[in-house]
Amino acid sequence: MRFFPATRARAALVACVVATAGKPTSLHAADSAVAATADKAASSTPAELREGIDRLVTEALSQGKLPGCVVVIGRKSGVVYSGAFGSRALLPKKEPMTEDTIFDLASLTKPLATATALMVLADQGRVDLDERVSHYLPTFAARGKGGITLRQLLTHVSGLPSETPVGDYEHGRAEAIRRIAALSLKAAPGAKFAYSDIGFLILEEVIRHVTGTDLATFAASSIFRPLGMNDTGFLPPDKDRARVAPTEQRKGAWMRGEVHDPRAFRLGGVAGNAGLFSTAQDLARYARMLLGSGALEGARILSARATAQMLAPHDLPGGIRALGWDMQSAYSTNRGTSFSRRAVGHGGYTGTSLWIDPENDLFVIFLSNRLHPDGKGSINAIASAIATLAGSTFGHTASEPPIAPMGGKRQPVDHPLPAGSGFPLTLAGILTSLVRRDSQFHGLHM
Repeated sequence: MRFFPATRARAALVACVVATAGKPTSLHAADSAVAATADKAASSTPAELREGIDRLVTEALSQGKLPGCVVVIGRKSGVVYSGAFGSRALLPKKEPMTEDTIFDLASLTKPLATATALMVLADQGRVDLDERVSHYLPTFAARGKGGITLRQLLTHVSGLPSETPVGDYEHGRAEAIRRIAALSLKAAPGAKFAYSDIGFLILEEVIRHVTGTDLATFAASSIFRPLGMNDTGFLPPDKDRARVAPTEQRKGAWMRGEVHDPRAFRLGGVAGNAGLFSTAQDLARYARMLLGSGALEGARILSARATAQMLAPHDLPGGIRALGWDMQSAYSTNRGTSFSRRAVGHGGYTGTSLWIDPENDLFVIFLSNRLHPDGKGSINAIASAIATLAGSTFGHTASEPPIAPMGGKRQPVDHPLPAGSGFPLTLAGILTSLVRRDSQFHGLHM
């Protein structure tokens, strides 16, 4: 296993924010609606955390890194902090951000919908995560892909390319899948980590094949509705469009309730890699379910065993991943540096982030539409800083080595780090953890 080395810059930034936090910050007049509901959970939230978040968001808004955001922090027992900041829309007219704003989650679709749906099927004995994909989709075996397993797709080590041309999706889902099935591998299965949207489109097809229905329908019936996530799903209805945070323009019209991802859009708005919309409050219910070993308020989505398997660390060429989730890898720039090594999370290209730390009984949700209105913006640094503050405030484990952001070529989740710059987690460390925390590494797949 690898964990990335510490950088002092981000830790120093967070320390400065905490050390200088005084009275709650008043934001700029242009953002009079900032923190409109940020004190909702004030009675149970340490002032240091509230003031620190206010300062971080104020700075990011003043630098034009995002139009607004919603931040929710909580535990298995419930939400301990909730705040809405800035604006939901700047154009064509300005609208204040509200806590019930619905966001395009982008790649958060992968763990929340696709991976969780697959875990439900595995829990029911309807799929085997170590079975070959071609067992369910025989045509996928072409060109050397017959040995790829569902687990390898979930952890992005299948050897498939990261993506294929947008033009491949212009002729409908069946043709898009036919073209993916005809692809050749870029690497041997299991040999190389390559974050791949294609892999999750194939997982979506497996779910369709096994259930006889589409991902949107199965995820709604088996995950979202039982959890009371009433604002979560693909293709938001017209009645909810006013609450959706817009992203950019497509053919002269604002994308509002229309998925930003170009491939998911061409697939009709429902795809295994993107297309899910939700609110921060709904995601809090999902996070509480995972912290509750697969159940929330009497609704069981996954067995405790399946939940542990989903969150178990996988040692991969590109870092540490869980099933559908990141843990510590080149894509962890939105991770809180104070989280435990058991924390799992993911980000979305539109400006979304969710991290869940089972060891510290903690989750941190950061939702924004950073791409509005001009396709720019950057949120990984602020999402990480807020998560670090939350971990420092509510966590009880020693601080982990922080993951430093860096510039470079744009990737599916902002700017990842170069691979291979870490230190090993030794076998002795794993054994020590097994002794100390009993089932912490239950389901560990090495």
